[in-house]
Amino acid sequence: QVQLVESGGGLVQAGGSLRLSCTASGRILSTNEMGYYRETPGKQRELVAILSSGDRLTYADSVKGRFIISKDNAKNTVYLQMNSLKPEDTAVYQCQGEFVLDRGGSTWSGWGQGTQVTVSS
Repeated sequence: QVQLVESGGGLVQAGGSLRLSCTASGRILSTNEMGYYRETPGKQRELVAILSSGDRLTYADSVKGRFIISKDNAKNTVYLQMNSLKPEDTAVYQCQGEFVLDRGGSTWSGWGQGTQVTVSS
């Protein structure tokens, strides 16, 4: 019903920047939330940044002041601008979204395919 396709990521030196993007396609009436989580081996998946309905922004404390999440509503695309990257930001970043599909209130929630971000020291 809905597909989340991610792009961006890669290898960057500490202090550098990367931008991730995630585009939602399918039968979408509105968006409840879109954002990013990250996961590293041996660690629990953690919220990085999420943009919820009403333009509410939530950031992990570890990325506040360095990462910026934004959304292009016309394109159903969310962007994660990551600045001042640190080696500890190395992880697989996954886009997550929840969408309203119809006026009956049906929703879909799911994940993108994930993209690797590696920050070298």
